[in-house]
Formats: sequence, structure tokens, C-alpha cells
Amino acid sequence: MLSPSFIPIALLRLLLLPVVQEVAKGGYDSSHRLHNIYDFIVVGSGSAGGVVAARLSEEGWQVLLLEAGGPPTAETYIPAMNILSSHTELDWGIRVQPQKDAMLGYNQPVLLNRGRVAGGCSTVNYMLYVRGNRRDYDNWASLGNTGWDYNTCLKYFKKSEDFQGKVTPENVDYHGKGGPLTVVNKKWKTPLADGFLEAGRQLGYNTVDSNANEQIGFMEVDLTVENGRRWSVADAYIRPANKRENLHVVLGAFVSKITFDKNKRASGVIFEHEGRQKFAMVTREVILSAGAVNSPQLLMLSGIGPREHLEKHGLPLIQDLPGVGSNLQDHPMLIGPSYTTRVGSGITVGTLANPFNVKDYVLYRDGPYSVPLGLEAIAWIESLEGDPNWPELQFEFLSLPPGIDYGLFMGPTLGFNRELFNEYYKNTYGKEGLSILPILMRPKSRGTVRLMSNNPKERPLLDPNYLSHPDDMKSLLRGLRFAMAFGETPALKEDFEAKYHDKLLPGCEHEDQNTDAYWMCYIRHMATTGYHPVGTCKMGPQSDPNSVVDHRLRVRGVSGLRVVDASIMPVIVSGNTNAPTIMIGERAADLIKEDWGVIIN
Repeated sequence: MLSPSFIPIALLRLLLLPVVQEVAKGGYDSSHRLHNIYDFIVVGSGSAGGVVAARLSEEGWQVLLLEAGGPPTAETYIPAMNILSSHTELDWGIRVQPQKDAMLGYNQPVLLNRGRVAGGCSTVNYMLYVRGNRRDYDNWASLGNTGWDYNTCLKYFKKSEDFQGKVTPENVDYHGKGGPLTVVNKKWKTPLADGFLEAGRQLGYNTVDSNANEQIGFMEVDLTVENGRRWSVADAYIRPANKRENLHVVLGAFVSKITFDKNKRASGVIFEHEGRQKFAMVTREVILSAGAVNSPQLLMLSGIGPREHLEKHGLPLIQDLPGVGSNLQDHPMLIGPSYTTRVGSGITVGTLANPFNVKDYVLYRDGPYSVPLGLEAIAWIESLEGDPNWPELQFEFLSLPPGIDYGLFMGPTLGFNRELFNEYYKNTYGKEGLSILPILMRPKSRGTVRLMSNNPKERPLLDPNYLSHPDDMKSLLRGLRFAMAFGETPALKEDFEAKYHDKLLPGCEHEDQNTDAYWMCYIRHMATTGYHPVGTCKMGPQSDPNSVVDHRLRVRGVSGLRVVDASIMPVIVSGNTNAPTIMIGERAADLIKEDWGVIIN
């Protein structure tokens, strides 16, 4: 059976093909001019790798950028179609190992979407531009990572940004203008968007720009969108830089190993391209930007990692680094309370099927197709423990309930157990409504990435160990309680006739509803990945036995090798990870330039 949205999706692809072809003119791939030797080789074209490759090419150095995936497809440019990248060739197909403390309502193992395409996750994500909290970065610096304090990082957030949103006296000093990355305020919205902000005010929270001075409060989302199209790192950085003769971008290049000389200096990379194994030599550095899952995997395949683990898989040891693949962190996301609302308040299947909405997008880059589907607002509330302005919880507010599409698409995409999903949501199928998603910002649980085998094409074992620390459960319980209070505000209950979906969750019927015991059971079943894995190549001082890179992102114990991506975060940031990863790419590019004699202004 076809989803009701199939026809407009097919129509959009047809109508937008000339636009996408024009955008892609000249393409990304320059494998026809591949050299044997480069100054720098960057592995991975994602939110950090694409940035660092583009910036290094500014100096005239010969730079090779290797990406395992292909170019962005037509639908990736349409913001509302972002969810279509799941279970396709645009995704690495990495799955989370079965969890004993979370995901009980899902068909485990659950897919953890990771972009295998030019631009990486910035080409397939939800396009949210969120920097996190100033205290995140000051904490990185306090852990011994000089030069990663908030004031330093802010310069690189601003350098990357071309802010086209509303400028106010409160945010003018915090946004950049003229950078490669276009950032806009959300353009199209449903009536519920204003209801979410008003509900926040009724609970005592201001409407804020969370990317400015302070984070606590509610805001309509900022997006990495340009003229109604996704504006990924591929478009913002790689495409403009690819006009330079000294940057060579090779798509469909699967890197299997980093090679080293007898002095433990990175000498090049082995990769598969067009059915042949190839080798590229490097004279200065290899930059590993394959992400928090693939970067530690490639380090271990290349002989850098925990000695016992590498010996177990018969891999020759180059450098014993116990921290490689450890310190895995993610933001556990809870599919929280949902409500039905009055007709005309939110998103329906008919919203996407409406030909007038298709026309609005094709002709004017406006309407529901010009924004991520259903996401209207986000918020952070004060922490009850420690610094109240360093939030432990983020909330996402959606103008659609999980059952809006009759269980055809959303449930399977998220990985829900079909029987549970149908039984729990069936009496809300097709009805307008809203959803509240509490997300844990600063989890204490830690997981691992480990090799399945010494075969580079076997997906690694990813175990985030969700909710294994009892404090994580307590924090999400507080988030659920806040979500329930939010749903009871007059702004939603009276103005939008919000009615709580109060059916008992299958598997938790043995608990009395609205007790802590029931909500704990609910959390165990409904918590899932926030799609923000970080930390597996931890940045830290020499005194930290689990550090993998130093504060200049150089891999310990070897030379000519750095890691530049979200895996270097010692502690996860208090927000979505795309903007911080782009910042890491910008910061790393300057660090590399400095180390090779470039004076940075």
C-alpha cells in the first residue's frame, strides 16, 4: 500500500529535477584528476570533514577529500522530506546493539541514521541550528583542553554562519554574517507553533534565541536552509571550494585503512573506488572525519586502539590507545506524551498531499515542504541540580502525533514494534494533534564502539548503554512530568482543545497510570536514540588515560594524524550536534594551518 504522500513526493522529484541539476552543475566528484600524493587527505565529507577540507584548500595545498557515499539526491534538498533518507543508500545502516535498559518498545537493533553522502549527516538531518550551552565549552577547557572555551568557540560559530534571521540587541553580538552556512528563522508554521510558545510563557519561560547569551527558554527553530532548500556542508563548503584546482573530491571512495611508516607517521590511506583498491600518499597529515562511529572503527582497523581488542581481531598494533571507541555518548530521546487537537491546528497527511502546497514549494520555496516536517519549537528548562542555567533537558514540540499517518511510515521509520505501536496509537490514527519529546542533554551513561571483525565492511558494534546510569532515568522522569504540565496549559488545553492520549502503554499495564513506576516503565519502552553519537575519540590532556587526541586534535602516540569530528567531544553538548561539529571543523582548520606556519588573523 502506498503512503498518501507518495504522489506529491514523486511529483516534487520530477518538478525539482531541473533545479537540482542546476545546483549540482559541475558536480562534487573530481576522481578523474586523482593524484598519487597529497599534502592533506581528509576522510569523510560530513559536518566537520567538508569544512576542514574546504578551509585547507584556501592555502593552495593539495587536498584530497574522500567520501564513501554519492552526491545528494533530489529529495534531500526538500526540508520536509528529510526523513526519507532512512533505510536508503544515503545511510550507513549502522544499528544500535540491543539495549537492556531502553528501547523495549522497539524492534531491536534500532537503526542509528548516519549520512553516507556528500555532506554527511548535514545532508540528511533535521537541519536544526543549535549550538548548545556556553558552559559545555568552558567545561571542555576546564578538563584540560586549552583553546576550547566558549569565547574561543563562539568566534568559530560566527565565522561559519550567515545569519539571516531576526537580529535583536540581545543576539546581535552572537551571530555571524557572511559565512558559508546560511541560518534562518523558521519560515512556515502551523497555528500550534504560537501555542507552544504561549504555553511556555504560561509556565514562566521567555521566548529566546538560545544561540545567543543564554539558552533557557522557548524558541521557534533556526534552520540551515537557503531559499527553502536544505543548506548542507556539501553546498555551503564543498561545492564552492571544489572550484579550486587543488581540492580533489572523490565520491564512492570507501577507506579501509590508514597506513604508517616505521616512525608511526601517517603515510597515506587505502581505499576502494570504482571496484579497485587504491592508495593515496600524504606528505603532511591525514585528517580523519568519519564520525563518532566510523572514526574509531577506522582507527582500530589501522592498528590504533585498545591492545587486547585489536589482538582479538588479529590486527597489528601501531599504538595502544585504550580510549578509542570508548566514552560513547548520545542524547536519549523520549517519544513522550501526545495529544489530539482541534481541526486546523497542525499537520495532517492531507497537508503534504495538497497540490497547492506542492505548488507553493515548487514556485516560491514556501509552505510545509520548506521546513522540517512537524517540528515547530524547542525549549530548555532550568536544571534542578547544579547550575540551573546548564540544562539537563531539551524539549522538541511537534505539530503532529505519532499516529497521524495511520502507522504506515512514522512508526516503522523510528523502529517501533509494530504490534505495540498499533495497539497504543490506533485510536488516534489520522487525527490532528501534537507530540512532546523530552531529550536528555547531559547523560551520565557511557557506551562503546567495537569492531565486529577485522573486515572493514562489517558494521561496528555500537552499544550506547542507554539509561544504564540511574540519574539518567530520574532526569527523563522530570522531563515527562514537565511535558505533562505543558500539555495542561490553557494555551493548549483551551485554545487548541488538546486532549491527552491517556491509553496505558502496552507492557506497562501492571503499573498505576501517572505514578513514577508507570512513567519509569514508559521511559524504558519509549526512549530511543537522539541520533547524536559523540565522544569516541575523546579530546583530553596526556594525564587522561582515555584521551585519544590532544587539544589540537592530534592522535596520541603517532604523528601526521588528527581526528576532526564529533567523536573528539569529551562531553556531549547541551543541544543538537550539527552546528558544534561544523564549529569543530572550523576550529581544527585554523589549528592545522597554524601548525604548518600559516598566520591566523
